[in-house]
Amino acid sequence: MTVTSDEHTLSVQYLAPEDISTAASLIYQAYHDDPLLQDLLGYEQANKTAYEKKLRSLIREELSAFWQEKLPLIGLYRDEKLKAVACVFESSSQLQPERYWHWRLKLMLSAGYLQTNQLIEKEQTIRNSLNELGDYYYLAFIAVDPHVQGEGLGRYLLRGLNDLATGTSNAKGLAVFVTREQHSRFFKSEGFDAFKQLTFNKVSGELLFKPYS
Repeated sequence: MTVTSDEHTLSVQYLAPEDISTAASLIYQAYHDDPLLQDLLGYEQANKTAYEKKLRSLIREELSAFWQEKLPLIGLYRDEKLKAVACVFESSSQLQPERYWHWRLKLMLSAGYLQTNQLIEKEQTIRNSLNELGDYYYLAFIAVDPHVQGEGLGRYLLRGLNDLATGTSNAKGLAVFVTREQHSRFFKSEGFDAFKQLTFNKVSGELLFKPYS
């Protein structure tokens, strides 16, 4: 999906290997203040560095797992520079919530045993909640370069993701879990509907779903 205007060329395509580190940085900035990740990774104001180290490790290991399994890592490029990224998996993929032993080991060493198990349980709960839908895509991460937020690139990425997904899969739709009201409003404005309310520890959020027509 590529559009050229008088000012910029926008394209949505699979992530290039050399852009993985940039994607990790965008995701880190987007999810640094996520209430659920802060809770699961033990955020403490007095020791923000420890939390940030755990978050970087989680993102690094997740991107590595997605890449190894050849799961969709979708980038939005403006003038050939990565400006937004989305990471999705299909429910029928081989990637399970517990990932692989080396993923668990690396994350346990950096984030801790309890935090790793809580992350696994969180994803398993979400998947169990979506089982009745049959085959679906789940949006694990979506991030836009903070320097270009408010310019509609997140919407463009979502629509490009829809085009790629509906052309290569039998998935019935796309699901996402959000914990902040502004994110809920954004996805609902793009055709997502509230599917289920979920609470992890003390953090509540909405599981949203957009059916493919």
